[in-house]
Amino acid sequence: MLNETIAIHVNKTESSRLSSVDFDNLPFGKVFSDHMLEMDYKDGKWQTPVIKTFGALNLHPATSAIHYGQSIFEGMKANRTENGEIVLFRPDMNAKRFAESCERMCMPVLPEEIFVELVRKLVEVDKDWVPMKEGYSLYIRPFMFATDDFIGIKPSDTYKFLIFTCPVGMYYAEPVNVKIEEYYTRASHGGVGRAKTAGNYAASLFPARKGQQEGFHQLVWTDGVEHKYIEESGTMNIVFVINGKLITPSEDSDTILRGITKRSVVEIAQKWGVEVEERKVTVEEVITAIKDGSLQEAFGAGTAATIAPIAKIGYRGEVLELPAVETRELSNRIKNYMTDLKLGRETDELKWCLKV
Repeated sequence: MLNETIAIHVNKTESSRLSSVDFDNLPFGKVFSDHMLEMDYKDGKWQTPVIKTFGALNLHPATSAIHYGQSIFEGMKANRTENGEIVLFRPDMNAKRFAESCERMCMPVLPEEIFVELVRKLVEVDKDWVPMKEGYSLYIRPFMFATDDFIGIKPSDTYKFLIFTCPVGMYYAEPVNVKIEEYYTRASHGGVGRAKTAGNYAASLFPARKGQQEGFHQLVWTDGVEHKYIEESGTMNIVFVINGKLITPSEDSDTILRGITKRSVVEIAQKWGVEVEERKVTVEEVITAIKDGSLQEAFGAGTAATIAPIAKIGYRGEVLELPAVETRELSNRIKNYMTDLKLGRETDELKWCLKV
C-alpha cells in the first residue's frame, strides 16, 4: 500500500470512450483506456500521483530522455475471471524488475509496494475496460523517463512516472518462425540487457526487420562474444523441451531480461515434477536436437504472448521444422494452466493473482 505521505488524486473523465470500442476486434496496443496515472519526481522525492483523462504529454525540446535515453518500462496484464473479478498476475515481480531497471539506469527507485498499488488503483478506475472474452486482457504499461530540460550528459534530477492501459487481443495469432541471429547483438556483458530500457528495443529493430524480410517473425538472440549461446527470442524469453527436460538459458547472465512468464513456466514445471535445467544453452545442441528428433518443443514466454509456440527455426540458410504444436504436451499444458489460473478456473495455490 501507499505510505502515509502519498495519496492518489483521482479525476475521472466526463466523457468515456468505452462505448466506441469493438471488444471483439482489438488490435494489440492501439486502443487506449479512459485514464492514465501520472506522478512526478522532483526535489528529491515523489510528488502526489494523479489519475486523469488519457491524453498527450507536453514536453520541452531538451527533455533529457529524448537525448540521452533514460527511459524504462514494464509490461503486465489484468484479466477478468469467470465470476467477474479482476486480477493482476504476479505484479510484485514487475515491481521488483522495475526497481532493478531504475537502479541500472541511474533513476530514482519506486518502492515496490507503491508501484503495485498505483497499478492496482488505475485498473480499478478503468475496470470496465478489462475484456470479458477469453484470450483477451487489459495490457498495462508503467514507464518512467527523465524530464530535465537540460542538454548535458548526466543523470536527470527530475522524472515522470506514468501508467496507461490498453484492452488487447492475442499478440500472435499463429505459431512463430524465428531465425538464429549470429551477427547483431541484443546485449553484451556489463551493458543494460537485464534492464527493461527503451534503448534495448530500439537497437533490435533493424536486425528484426531484416529477419522479417526473410520470412521470420522474430530473431533468436545469441551472446555478443561468440554467438555460440542462445539468450532470448525477440521480446520473449525462450524455452526448449529436449528429451523430456525443460531447458532454458540461465538468467545469471546480465544480458538476459528476467521474465515473469518464463519464471512462472519454470516454477509450474518444477511443481509438476518436470526436470528443469537453467543453464547456458548452445546453438549447436539445439540444432542437433532438432535434427535427431530429441527436441520436442520450443516456445517463447512473455507477457504479451504468454506462450508463443515456435514452429520453425532458421539457421545459416536452412529452415528447420519443429514438431507440430498440437503434439506438444508440456507447453500446451502450461499454457492452459496459466489461462485457467487467470480466469479463476484453477485454484491459485501459489498466490500469484492479486485481486483488484
